[in-house]
Amino acid sequence: MRRIQFAVMIASGLVALWGAGNPASGPGREVFEKRCTGCHSLDGVKVGPPLRGIFGRRAAAYGSFPYSAALQKSALTWNEATLERWLTDPESLVPDNDMAFRMSRAEERTAIIEYLKQLSEKPARPPSGAARGNR
Repeated sequence: MRRIQFAVMIASGLVALWGAGNPASGPGREVFEKRCTGCHSLDGVKVGPPLRGIFGRRAAAYGSFPYSAALQKSALTWNEATLERWLTDPESLVPDNDMAFRMSRAEERTAIIEYLKQLSEKPARPPSGAARGNR
């Protein structure tokens, strides 16, 4: 019986640890789904372009999406600062862009920015020996 209790305790801890570092869970995802998915998805074009991998990407750089001329000319690169300004007031950052949405709550902006940042991070590379089977 103690072994079962111990196994359940270990499994619960692993699930908690996995969820804590997993961008697929948490407040950022919840806010993103509530506030952004009417126009955006992570991987496909909707009214707006997909947002997975946005960190470090130049604005208006997603393939075939019809961005405004203003955003195409902006020379912005998406990072914490540019996304904060964009979500607060897109028109003040890039006049004549096509995004009319503003997000007034700082905690929502922070959660979404962190979520998008986590989704943009590349997974850690395995040690060179692990990739070759430690030969």
